Amino acid sequence: MRWTIGDVTVTKVVELVQALPLAGLLPDATPEALEPHASWLQPHFVDAEGSTSLSIHSFVVESQGRTILVDTCVGDRAIPGMDGLRGPSDFPDRLAAAGFPVDTIDVVCCTHLHFDHVGWNTRLRDGRWVPTFPRARYLFCRQEYEHWAAEPSGYALNVGDTVAPLVDSGLADLVDPDHAVTGEVRFVPSHGHSPGHVSVLIESAGERALITGDATHHPVQWAEPEWGMGGDWDPAMGAEARRRLRAEHAQGPDGRPPTLVLGTHYAAPSAGRIVGDDEGWRFVAEVPEPVPAEGP
Repeated sequence: MRWTIGDVTVTKVVELVQALPLAGLLPDATPEALEPHASWLQPHFVDAEGSTSLSIHSFVVESQGRTILVDTCVGDRAIPGMDGLRGPSDFPDRLAAAGFPVDTIDVVCCTHLHFDHVGWNTRLRDGRWVPTFPRARYLFCRQEYEHWAAEPSGYALNVGDTVAPLVDSGLADLVDPDHAVTGEVRFVPSHGHSPGHVSVLIESAGERALITGDATHHPVQWAEPEWGMGGDWDPAMGAEARRRLRAEHAQGPDGRPPTLVLGTHYAAPSAGRIVGDDEGWRFVAEVPEPVPAEGP
């Protein structure tokens, strides 16, 4: 799936998709609580039984001559305590099929350092963890890295082999949470799900898009920002981040067009816009054209 934002192109490349009851991800999202939102959640983001699909994917952002990979999924490694959740080993081939072989990536950005956003930063070769993207500079929010480097636990359990080798070898830059990647792409702080979490804002030729990271896991959180998930580091801070992002990127009272929101865990169609009216907030899905694979 591919989107154009001004002069910037964004391509989604999927690693895996997992079906689950939405209440298993967001405990407050019971079938009864979802009922007021059913008219806009169905059919794309929830079914009649309250189940959804959680997608783990990367976004490739092409901006001002740079090819930027946002988040690197689970990777080809087993995750303790996450039975059955393992990234397919052909993910680099999927990137190549979409037109982005690993040696064409200039920058890797991780919205935060949980295992499903850093997994393909490195891969095991001859007993060593080496960079998957050999030409890239890796960007990590300094606040995020320093927290998990001191306390590698919970969802950030594998920073020792996905992130630390890149920092130690000088391939990574620890940056501020409002770091500009290009003149069109920058980080915006959205702390809460993790201590230094960032989202990625694209602004080009009068158009805007926001890559959420885990500021939200599901579109219903724009309507119900207090609904968090069990892995949130600071639930109240995460809710406040969602309210702030909603205020900045929804349809404005002055007629400002809403930002295109690209959800890092939203299954297809993965994108839409936040709209509010007298009936409350909703997320209006947008369905892009599929991307044809490269080659025969």
